[in-house]
This record gives sequence, C-alpha cells and structure tokens, in this order.
Amino acid sequence: MPPSRSHLVLIPSYNTGPVLYDTVAAARALWAPVWVVLDGSTDGTAAGMVERAKGDPELKVFVLARNAGKGAAVLHALELAREAGFSHVLTMDADGQHPAHLIPAFMQASIARPEAMILGRPVFDDSAPLVRVRGRQISNWWVGLETLGAGIGDSLFGFRVYPIAALVTVMRSQTGMRRFDFDPEAAVRLAWLGVVPVNLDAPVVYPRPEDGGVSHFHYGRDNLLLARMHLRLTLEFLWRWPALAWRRWQRLPPYQDC
Repeated sequence: MPPSRSHLVLIPSYNTGPVLYDTVAAARALWAPVWVVLDGSTDGTAAGMVERAKGDPELKVFVLARNAGKGAAVLHALELAREAGFSHVLTMDADGQHPAHLIPAFMQASIARPEAMILGRPVFDDSAPLVRVRGRQISNWWVGLETLGAGIGDSLFGFRVYPIAALVTVMRSQTGMRRFDFDPEAAVRLAWLGVVPVNLDAPVVYPRPEDGGVSHFHYGRDNLLLARMHLRLTLEFLWRWPALAWRRWQRLPPYQDC
C-alpha cells in the first residue's frame, strides 16, 4: 500500500499500556502514514513506540513532556501535519475501542468528500456500559439543538476524519477543546463553520480490564466538563441561531448518512 500524502491516521495516547502497540499495528497494517502522540504517558509506552518507529518510516511518534489532554495532543499533531502538507486526519483512540479495519473505508469516504467531516456512528455490543450509552444520548440531544439538527450522528465517538485546516482554525479560536470536550465541540464548531457531517456506522467495543482495556473516563469530572461545554455552546448558539436557520432555509440539511 503506497503511503498517502493527504490523509494520515492520528492516535493520541495517555497511559493506555500494551494495548497501544496492538492498536498501532492494526492501523499500520491498513494505512500509511500513522502518527502517534504520547500525551505525557508514564507507562513506558513512549519508549516502546519510539523504538518501533525506528524501523518504520511511515510511523511517527511524538512524545509530549506532560499530559495536556486529548484535544491538546491532537492539536499538536494537526499543526505539524498541516506544515507537512497533509489535508485530512483520521483520529482514533489508542485503547482498542475503535474499528481499525474501517480505516480504509473512512479514508475513501473523505477522499470522495474532502469538504466533509466523516463521523463514526457507534454500533454498540453488550460490552458497552449502559451509563455511557445513556450519557451520550443526552450529549447528542444537546448537539442536535446547538446545530439546529445539522446531522451529527454521534457527538462523542472519536473515530473520525477531519479536514485539518478547518479544525485547526476552530481550535485556535478557542481556549477549550483541549481535553475530553474535544470531540463534541469539534463536531459542533465545524458544523457552525459549514463543514458537512457524513455519518458512517462503526462497531465499538469496551475491552475488559483483564483483556488490557484501559479507560481514563471519570464520570463526575468528565460529565461536569461536558455540561460546562454544552452550556457554553448553547449560550453561543443563542446569537448564532439566526444565521444557522438562514443557512438551513437556503439549502437541504447539510448531512449525509451512508
């Protein structure tokens, strides 16, 4: 498979343990290049990934000195990717939840619709904690309101292809979007910018701890972060809605399901 010079896979990671190696190997088997950002990890995976990258020119590893959050790690790589001439990035989690086998399909959808953001719409199995499923339903309702039903299939699922220039623009205009609030706020602000959402179904699994599953989601802290984010977005929506409504009136709703 020849390496792409427009689309890359980006995997941010913070203390995900050995499962990171499996995730990166699965991504590299299907796409090149793959970039990994170690966000202040202290579990030894930074050294392990650096060693693996020595023998693979299409695998780049960036090691950040301190943990700054998923969004901050993504932004760090986005700016380097833009400087290197890449136009799009597929983000995926390092913990084995996301379907690496769908990387080519998502990339092809992005190549066909370069103006769009290709959003994974999760299909859950029995491993999904009910409280997480219910919580994302609430977040999805708020995102539908904040975008006047722009068609964002899921606000939290991080398996996505973004246009790099547009995402850097919205992130640089905000002081938030640096931690767990990155995925939903990115989708909302890109929709406000006029980036079309294209939704593709994607299975998601929640690996058990005995299988190497690692989660840094903190129900109290991260739900509070999401609540504050939606409050900010809703308040901003109050002055944006006339322009959003006008745009919706002028054309069909800017979304597509595949």
